[in-house]
Amino acid sequence: MNEILERLAALSPAGPRPVRSHLQFSPYRRFNREEWARLRADTPMTLSPPELEQLSGLIEELSMEEVETIYLPLSRLLNLYVAASQELHAITSRFLGRIEGKVPFIIGVAGSVAVGKSTTARVLRALLARWPDHPRVDLITTDGFLLPNAELERLGMMDRKGFPESFDTAALLNFLADVKSGVARVEAPIYSHFHYDILRGQEIVIERPDILIVEGLNVLQPASLPSDGEAIPFVSDFFDFSIYIDADPELIAKWYLARFMRLRMTAFRDPTAYFHRYSQLTVEEAEERARTIWRTINLRNLEENIVPTRQRAGLILRKGSDHRIETVSLRRL
Repeated sequence: MNEILERLAALSPAGPRPVRSHLQFSPYRRFNREEWARLRADTPMTLSPPELEQLSGLIEELSMEEVETIYLPLSRLLNLYVAASQELHAITSRFLGRIEGKVPFIIGVAGSVAVGKSTTARVLRALLARWPDHPRVDLITTDGFLLPNAELERLGMMDRKGFPESFDTAALLNFLADVKSGVARVEAPIYSHFHYDILRGQEIVIERPDILIVEGLNVLQPASLPSDGEAIPFVSDFFDFSIYIDADPELIAKWYLARFMRLRMTAFRDPTAYFHRYSQLTVEEAEERARTIWRTINLRNLEENIVPTRQRAGLILRKGSDHRIETVSLRRL
């Protein structure tokens, strides 16, 4: 009876509300580090220690053990997925009786600010490019599709930068549609974290890669469904595989604070940097400012927009302290 009442309440005039399932079934297979590491099989390590050092993040130092345990099995899985996708594309072309151009395999990487998305994306790019069947791997971030600061200021949205509404979603969708359609040359805007804005007149060019990795905060965000049933594409509709980087918000807050304080002593010291003013603060003032930014902007975005998309991912990498991935959850086919 309770279940019936819940379902009736979800269909009330006030609008549908999510009904939590009491089923024990999970759409994911969950692996601890040891279980996941065994899936590496005979995949060779193709990164040297100096290369790994260059791929590490500002506060996230990747170890060879982490790459061997987590990222090599993942690169093996993705290599198999890419091969299967290429075969499916060839089969479809034969069915249609025509030769279709190469279509890139697109991987989405989602998660909070400071959780380590960029590091994961860079490592995957380096590893996947070593496989012989798909040597060309490109990487873009959706930061390039943020609205320019002048437009955000005009709209009164500077304090919501990074929220879904602060992106030029139409431009991002058109970009992905062109890439997925096999357009020979597709341009995307470039974002500068140093200047905290789009770099006008500068673009990154994507020229029919074998694999494209798309990294961003809200890449798994669904669109609002229209009442007339007409199709509205999601960014994730163009993904062949998606990864969500997960961690407790308390941990991410610590990583954000550590990154902020590191930047305060490095990039922020340049007088031309957008956040140069933060380098003039005392340690206590800078820490308080970082906590305020985290609490009022980044944590809100995480709770309202990013975490709710977590289970739309094909794979969830759950981190513990020191950015060490503790569990891997792979969606069941």
